[in-house]
Amino acid sequence: MPETRSYTLDIESLDLDGQGIAHHDGKVVFVDGALTGERVVARVTRRKPSYDKAQAETILRASAQRTTPPCPHFGVCGGCAMQHLDVAAQMAVKQRALEDALAHLGKVRPDQILPAMQGPAWGYRHRARLSVRLVPKKGGVLVGFRERRSSYVADIRECRVLPPHVSALLLPLRGLVGGLSRPDRIPQIEVAVGDQATALCLRHLEPLTDADLRRLRDFGEQHRVVWWLQPKGPETAHPLDPAQVDALAYALPAYGLRMHYRPADFTQVNPFINQALIARALTLLAVRPEDRVADLFCGLGNFSLPLATQARRVVGIEGSETLVARAREDAARQGLADRTEFTKLNLFEVDAEWLRGLGYFDRMLIDPPREGAFAVAQALAALAPAERPRRVVYVSCNPATLARDAGYLHHVGGWVLKAAGAVNMFPHTAHVESIAVFEPSATAA
Repeated sequence: MPETRSYTLDIESLDLDGQGIAHHDGKVVFVDGALTGERVVARVTRRKPSYDKAQAETILRASAQRTTPPCPHFGVCGGCAMQHLDVAAQMAVKQRALEDALAHLGKVRPDQILPAMQGPAWGYRHRARLSVRLVPKKGGVLVGFRERRSSYVADIRECRVLPPHVSALLLPLRGLVGGLSRPDRIPQIEVAVGDQATALCLRHLEPLTDADLRRLRDFGEQHRVVWWLQPKGPETAHPLDPAQVDALAYALPAYGLRMHYRPADFTQVNPFINQALIARALTLLAVRPEDRVADLFCGLGNFSLPLATQARRVVGIEGSETLVARAREDAARQGLADRTEFTKLNLFEVDAEWLRGLGYFDRMLIDPPREGAFAVAQALAALAPAERPRRVVYVSCNPATLARDAGYLHHVGGWVLKAAGAVNMFPHTAHVESIAVFEPSATAA
């Protein structure tokens, strides 16, 4: 079958890349631009031994959940994969992905499915890494996200998931970078939007000239942004104006807190969902004033400091010394130093003996990176019943590793998966965030 051949397909389901899944001549076909329940004419773009890739050319029968993408760059820009699908339907896809991962990979099912967590569908992305590329054939410098399934930078002029004032900077940034001494040596600009300031962190592979610095300062004043410069790794990032080192922060008004951070620090992309996620995590933990709580992979204290407003003691553990220092600083700044303790440790190399050595925790929160928290799961599974926290809340950004860890906790450790639910931290993308609740089984050995 030649790659240019088109044929009619009935779309059976949707994968997490926003591709329709169909079958043709006993082979799986992934169809860009098609939705569940649709009948489409699709053109084959790539053939593999076990599957084909195709592009929907004509929608013969449209899904009731199909919407018109508002972004003119959808389909080319790789920043979004699901703008053609109703937002509520996107959430259902992610919830199903979570449940399927738990059932098929972890062989475990939650006792309760938590209500889906959703927030604003547009303008939510307060963290972003914009690629920069000098492309003379396209008129100069491009600033934006990469093209879908490509290393090329998309020629985008607006972005609906960025805050409007950041989207409006895309074209001015092209002109700015194009006017620097070495525009070919600027690979990226990191965006961080706080509640009172917007920071742009410029990665530059060659030293900037005095004229470059003047251009940056003039741009910052005109567009009300704070410039940071990063000549090498993230640890080299520093503000162009040292007085603006603490300009970035986000408020957690429910707890009377403002969390300070730097552009290179990890913070959640979506501040609206982050606030709701903290509230749900603390509600699910059911923390009491006398509790001692562990916050593993605590970062800069996003959960630790809110927990410290409710618990007797919070022990935060994190692999980054930079984030540990940031958490300590904010705890002291906000009068919580005597209720918190922060330690640097590689949580991918821990065991039950280490966990016992920390003393008993009434509650535990785990918020790992995509790799999950398998070593922590093994340690929890090995604890005796009297040593186990009464409840563990696990915040995940990868359903596969959550499922792996949940399966181990349940089948080896006898923990019960009490509840789980998806969180739409990244609308219109394939990213699935989730939250799960574990309790020790009454019959655990």
